[in-house]
Amino acid sequence: QIQGMPYGNCLLLSDGPVNNSTGIPFFYVTPKDNTVTDLLKNPMASLTLPEADGNVCRKNVIDPEDPRCARLTLMGQMVTVPPEEVEFAKQAMFSRHPVVRKWPRSYEWFFMKMNIEHIWLQSWYGEVSAIAVEE
Repeated sequence: QIQGMPYGNCLLLSDGPVNNSTGIPFFYVTPKDNTVTDLLKNPMASLTLPEADGNVCRKNVIDPEDPRCARLTLMGQMVTVPPEEVEFAKQAMFSRHPVVRKWPRSYEWFFMKMNIEHIWLQSWYGEVSAIAVEE
């Protein structure tokens, strides 16, 4: 009934172990999830991250989802992590989310990452700034 319609989902992510952040979002996913099935057919995705600990939000005790708090939106293609990066992806995910080690193996978990093509920073009600991917 919703084929072809965009929708959102919450997935655990990590951009590296605590002391080695890369800025590249890694995900631990299962093909049993409709989101993953869709991404394998059409890899274009966006990811929005709220400012959880910025000056405005923290100082004024404002909810991170409040429009006065910054949001970073990453857009790009979701791809399966190549074999030479799997060990890093595993360290990245398991160090930040240890519970995933206990997830049922029968779900055929694997790693995906986002190849970022565009970055937008929304810093106030509707103000959007494009940021170069290299930055």
